[in-house]
Amino acid sequence: MKPKPHQKFVAGNWKMHTDAARARLLAKSVVDEMSMEQYVRVALFPPFPYLVSVGEILKGSHVALGAQNLYPERQGAFTVEVSPTMLLELGCKYVILGHSERRQKLDESDAFINRKVRIALAMGLHVILCIGETLEQREAGETKGILDQQLNEGVKGVTAETLPRLGIAYEPVWAIGAAGHHATPEQAEESHGLIRQHFAKIFDEESARSLVIQYGGSVKPANAASLLGRPGIDGVLVGGASLDADQFISIIQAAFERTKPIWVEAA
Repeated sequence: MKPKPHQKFVAGNWKMHTDAARARLLAKSVVDEMSMEQYVRVALFPPFPYLVSVGEILKGSHVALGAQNLYPERQGAFTVEVSPTMLLELGCKYVILGHSERRQKLDESDAFINRKVRIALAMGLHVILCIGETLEQREAGETKGILDQQLNEGVKGVTAETLPRLGIAYEPVWAIGAAGHHATPEQAEESHGLIRQHFAKIFDEESARSLVIQYGGSVKPANAASLLGRPGIDGVLVGGASLDADQFISIIQAAFERTKPIWVEAA
């Protein structure tokens, strides 16, 4: 018997920020400060132009490389787009799909996001599928319905064997960035519970228990500990705070402090 940790998952989404030099410096700062790798899973998601340079820094470390998006074809005449095969060739392990900014600002549909999810999983990538409601939908009491719909459509056609590589990020659109509202840890826990319950209906209870659900609504060092301490919150998807190495490491530390080792048979 040996202890195996139940890992929290901390992901840093840099969005359309940084320049080449800052991207390398930020990645190196995170790698250099990582001392909790056994207990916390960490991934960085730089902009597409910096995937190669950041990937070189992350190579051989305990910090994984991820992409912020992909196009749901292996190749073809799709100007500007990036395929899952290209991401894999660059060393990406993860991809974020269905982010609220893609849904709200670029009008991506559930069906289009589902195409991305299915090809990413089929090609061997790990997927973070983002779902979440707007302020208007929450105030109208539609949170559960919206989460159910986005989850139903997002995982349609996903096969059981690929489920270990699928995670969910709950993104309350009303609590992101300058929206002016903040989700309490209790609200986040409640929504994560709804997601896990519905995932069990789609697949099964065991898959739902194993599902990693991250919270992604303006996570900062000041609220990370309280969020990560709530049952059912398995990690965080960090935006702005991931652009500051000290803040991001503080969030990783909060995840480390709220990780409890579990005992399993030795491999």
